[in-house]
Amino acid sequence: MRKAKDLVSREADRLGSVQGHRDGFGFVIPDDGGEDIFLSEREMSRVMHGDRVNVRVLGTDRRGRPEGQIVEVVLHANKVVIGRLLNENGVLIVAPEDNRIGHDILIPPKGQGQAKLGQVVSVEIIDYPDSYRQAVGRVVEVLGEIDDPGMEIEIAVRKYGVPHEFSAAAMKEAAALPDSVQQEDLEGRVDLRDIPLVTIDGADARDFDDAVYCEPIMYGKTKAWRLIVGIADVSHYVKPGHPLDDEGLLRATSVYFPRRVIPMLPEKISNGLCSLNPGVDRLCMVCDSVVDNNGIVLAYQFYPAVMHSAQRFTYDTVWEILSNSKGPEAVRFAQFSPLLGNLYSLYKILLAAREKRGAIEFETTETQIISNELGKILRIEPRLRNDAHRLIEECMLTANVCAADFIDKNKHLSLYRVHGEPSEEKLVTLRQVLRTSGLSLGGGEKPKPRDFAKLMREIKDRPDANMLQSVVLRSMQQAMYQPDNEGHFGLAYPAYSHFTSPIRRYPDLLTHRVIKSILQKKPYAPVLPASVPLNLTLPRKGKGRENAVNAKKSHSDAKAGAAKGAKTPKGANAALPIWGQLGVHCSSNERRADEASRDVEAWLKCYYMRDHLGQEYAGTVTSVANFGLFIQLENLFVEGMVHVTELGGDYFQYDEARQELRGERTGIRYRLGDRLHVLVSRVDLDARKIEFSLVKSMGAEAGGVSSRRQLLLATDTGRPNKKAASKKSRPASKVPQKPSGINVNAAKSAGNLNANQSKSKAGRKNGKSKPGRSVGKPAGSKPPVRSTNARRK
Repeated sequence: MRKAKDLVSREADRLGSVQGHRDGFGFVIPDDGGEDIFLSEREMSRVMHGDRVNVRVLGTDRRGRPEGQIVEVVLHANKVVIGRLLNENGVLIVAPEDNRIGHDILIPPKGQGQAKLGQVVSVEIIDYPDSYRQAVGRVVEVLGEIDDPGMEIEIAVRKYGVPHEFSAAAMKEAAALPDSVQQEDLEGRVDLRDIPLVTIDGADARDFDDAVYCEPIMYGKTKAWRLIVGIADVSHYVKPGHPLDDEGLLRATSVYFPRRVIPMLPEKISNGLCSLNPGVDRLCMVCDSVVDNNGIVLAYQFYPAVMHSAQRFTYDTVWEILSNSKGPEAVRFAQFSPLLGNLYSLYKILLAAREKRGAIEFETTETQIISNELGKILRIEPRLRNDAHRLIEECMLTANVCAADFIDKNKHLSLYRVHGEPSEEKLVTLRQVLRTSGLSLGGGEKPKPRDFAKLMREIKDRPDANMLQSVVLRSMQQAMYQPDNEGHFGLAYPAYSHFTSPIRRYPDLLTHRVIKSILQKKPYAPVLPASVPLNLTLPRKGKGRENAVNAKKSHSDAKAGAAKGAKTPKGANAALPIWGQLGVHCSSNERRADEASRDVEAWLKCYYMRDHLGQEYAGTVTSVANFGLFIQLENLFVEGMVHVTELGGDYFQYDEARQELRGERTGIRYRLGDRLHVLVSRVDLDARKIEFSLVKSMGAEAGGVSSRRQLLLATDTGRPNKKAASKKSRPASKVPQKPSGINVNAAKSAGNLNANQSKSKAGRKNGKSKPGRSVGKPAGSKPPVRSTNARRK
């Protein structure tokens, strides 16, 4: 193999982004959407996760994957890396927290600033690695000790590149906004302040972006329900081309962590001026609809309005009122009982229509982490859902469907929320698993949502329902944003948009702008600001990957055209590429937010389980792989892995169709849904992994897992903590500090150390681990509802 320095770029070379793996190897994700190209550990020594590179395919590896060689690094993605400052053999290094980065960062003399050994720091890279030298950097920010409250969030936002500080221009614009609705804001708006709209949210919610009202009416000679859904009018304050809009586009979504939220917009807007707080006037966009007793939307209209929230309810309070009409909460809120009763009656109608439509219903168990004021985890418990949650969900679904239908009928470009049907490969795997459980999926080669809904009803009362639901869920594609309407498979809607959360989702803000433009009979075409980098990351497979490839191409073509002074194209479809890029950007940032949230939750669970090392628990097999079993502990709601080497002195064959491991000699089988008795043997904070050992109490019989002795489970009692989450998850004294006056003179000379000198990271993982932790009414009057053709969803 020729050395990299001898390579000369040629036309066959491919451009792509590097994706590192925690085991040292990596892949190049080609911009053209082709098959991922494998990079050996040797090649990965020259690049870092996220780098843009030109790669040359030299052949295939032993697994048949195309294997490549780096021709050149086009763009270094990592300017700053977060990690812990360590001393290894007298040399200061920073070991990155992101395991996809396989390089320790060498810190030269005077480069550590005020940081102390073991602290979490941000390092600016001043010399990038190659085949013969390792990366060199200097400490630019000291985050604190790994055990500090909220440190896991500080790490996650930097690890995943989540913007967490608003620009000075955005904060200045937000500060200049008024604290309340002004008289001039009411022009052209419908006055709904005499209608008792209410908000229903979680106990710890701080931003209220939706309010609801329902009453029975006669629509002609038909008995029906009028449903008013008022949504915060963020678009009135956040204007295209302004700093606030740039900031919202950059983030595209709020990110929710335990005890902390990274908002899409500053708190002045998200928790204040746009939040539908009780007892104050607020601007809103309204979906005013009429629904008959069969759950069919007979008519709807959209209009800007001003409202006055009559009451802020929590889900638990509403459910107590609905479930006990003579209880203390019902007596306390007696004036709202008719309204809540109307909403509940409509919910039952919409639920029946949902079932008739064939929408797929997943009842998976979500967990919440309950912590004390210092951030120490007290317990992990399931997040209980009741009909109050579902009631609001159905109201929001109705508004979102009306928004999509309104945009579609007016033939205006926008972003739809699209959920594609399962791929053929995933359907084959799903049917194989179902067959082993005595179940089947109807619909032939192209099953419809109602076929899945029927399957979910059959699964619901089975003891292995949770396991089977997770299998069905894994067969589904991921929902995404795109300008082409292809329907929503899971909800069984022909068209679906996001309209109801503009405070925390940028696609909803775009939907509001489109609806307003239609009402004003003016087209709306978004403009991409040059100062906002788009996140056009390619997903691994599926339609999302195809969308990202097209978005990358159109984005690069537009930049090239602008550089050459080409005129901006005009016409009905000229904005289509921009909408496509916005859809990929918003979808990618949504995935990034989910990854960051899961990372923090996994870290917290690992930190919590360190106090449970050596303890035994009952658990259920939730997933089977060729290398082991994934077990979720009962009562603790924590998942870990039993490695195949812990299953005994047999050779276990992995059967993907049956989702089981079977011993060749003993015939012992471990399958999805099996209950096992395990011991917490190891917790790896760096990898966010928990490892179990199988407790062989009475042994397992051939053909299946036998019954085991009575288990002594750790108690995990307590009611849900209804206290609102603190705004800050760490004391003021622990706020990250940026050192000043760092002098780095020896960087280049120190960088000549052999790149393998600090590869003792593997040694740390195998023994020496990193330090661990843890009132006027001039605005108008209520308009009549315009009729539309009734359409079954």
